[in-house]
Amino acid sequence: EGQLVESGGGLVQPGGSLRLSCVASGFTFSATHMKWLRQAPGEGLQWVAGIFARGLAPDYADSVKGRFTISKDNTKNTVYLQMNSLKPEDTGTYFCARGYGPDTGGQRGQGTQVTVAS
Repeated sequence: EGQLVESGGGLVQPGGSLRLSCVASGFTFSATHMKWLRQAPGEGLQWVAGIFARGLAPDYADSVKGRFTISKDNTKNTVYLQMNSLKPEDTGTYFCARGYGPDTGGQRGQGTQVTVAS
């Protein structure tokens, strides 16, 4: 069935940066599209970004386009989310999940908390 484990979250000031990581195991990562989702306090899941299995064709939600970058290292079974120019509205729990998106379904990890505040 597989497992996804996110890390890299934390508290950061507005305008700052964070890099999230998600390590996958138990399935053929190199053949799997991946995505990042987030859930703000009191809200539902939101698709953030997706990337094809071979690390091509990244796509982003309009709210993060130009600030976030998704990447995939199939040699390390890891998908990343580089987040720059963070805003308070980026606060939430971030999950990696199987699939490309923009749906929010699919197996996901336990999440990592990101808080953007001064």
